[in-house]
Amino acid sequence: MQYRRSKAEGGTFFFTLVTHFRRPFLCAPQNIGILRVSFKKVKKAHPFTIDAIVILPDHIHCLWTLPAGDNDYSTRWRLIKSAFSRQCDPSCQGVVSAGRRKRGEKAVWQRRFWEHTIRDERDYRNHVEYIHYNPVKHGLVDAPCEWEFSSFMSFVQSGLYAKDWGRGKEVLLAETVGHE
Repeated sequence: MQYRRSKAEGGTFFFTLVTHFRRPFLCAPQNIGILRVSFKKVKKAHPFTIDAIVILPDHIHCLWTLPAGDNDYSTRWRLIKSAFSRQCDPSCQGVVSAGRRKRGEKAVWQRRFWEHTIRDERDYRNHVEYIHYNPVKHGLVDAPCEWEFSSFMSFVQSGLYAKDWGRGKEVLLAETVGHE
C-alpha cells in the first residue's frame, strides 16, 4: 500500500500517534516529562506551533501549524518519536516485535501516524473539540478540565471555552472528525 501525505506548506494538520500494541504508558510521570522535552527539542530545531494536544495513556492527538513554506511534519514526528523512544522508562517500552528486533529498534510506537489536513475554520474547531473531548470519550474523566495532559485549560484561560465545557452532556461531532 502506498501512503500519500499532504504537502500543504505552512498548513495546519491533525495527527494521531498510537503506542505499539496500544500499550498504556504515555501518561506515566517520567514519560510525560520525556515527551515534553522531546517536543521542546524538536520545536527548537524545527519550529512549529502546537495548536491543541491531548496525551492519553496509549495515544496522542494534536493539531499543528507549520511555518510558511514548510511541509515537513514527518521529520518532526520521526525526531519526537525517536527522542522519546531512546529515553522512555524501560518498564514502559512495550514488546519488541521480531521484525524490529533485527534492526535493534524498540517497539514503542506504531510505525505510522494518522494525518489530516485542516481545510477551514469549522474543520479546525471540530478537531480541537475532538482533541479536548477525547479523555471523556475514553471514560478517563467526566469533563475535559479534569484531564491534566491536555491543552484544554489553556483554551479556558484564553476565554475560548467555559471550564465546564463537555461536562454532563456528550459532545457530538461528525463521525469523520478524527477518523477521516
